[in-house]
Amino acid sequence: MSLTRKSILIILVILVADQTLKILVKTHMTLYQQIPFLGDWGILHFVENNGMAFGLSLPGSLGKILLTSFRIVAVVAIGFYLRRLISLKAHTGLILTLSMVMAGALGNIIDSVFYGLIFSSSSPVAAATMFPEGGGYAPLLHGKVVDMFYFPVIKGNYPDWFRGGSSFIFFRPVFNIADSSISVAVAIILLNQKRFFRHIEDKEAEKQVEEKVEDQTETSEV
Repeated sequence: MSLTRKSILIILVILVADQTLKILVKTHMTLYQQIPFLGDWGILHFVENNGMAFGLSLPGSLGKILLTSFRIVAVVAIGFYLRRLISLKAHTGLILTLSMVMAGALGNIIDSVFYGLIFSSSSPVAAATMFPEGGGYAPLLHGKVVDMFYFPVIKGNYPDWFRGGSSFIFFRPVFNIADSSISVAVAIILLNQKRFFRHIEDKEAEKQVEEKVEDQTETSEV
């Protein structure tokens, strides 16, 4: 299978998994509902956010539009970069991990751009419906991102001298498959920088050889 097909396959698999789970959660769970699947350590916890990964966001309607627009521009840029990497026959790992980043970004873009149009509003008392008669809960570009994975692995209390002995939870953020895809891919890229970006070093070395050959040619002509 060619690198292009592998890249497309990874993007499609992650997108389908991400959107399938989001739609199931959105249409079958009420807002803030929790369903344990790893005891107290792993919980499906349905929340929505207006912005970035792990519940972060930019304030206001303008912030929402700017964030969604930035995501779209970033995905387009990643797409062109992926195409160039494939043409350069870059490291397979780099191409596949960037495909994971692109898939994650696309997954959350779909929520932000379209979910407000195709779903009714979720609430703590009722699950949402797709394509409601009265229209969706928000205009284009104003949809909320669906999150559901919650892993409160460590629970405890701070010492009395620190924050007054208040309770803490690790890991607190709620996230989705798209967020996970981006985070895992970035971690893999950071851990494999030397291997993944070897094509840049090879290109520089090739350029240096060409320059030496040109210098030698000019010297011989003189």
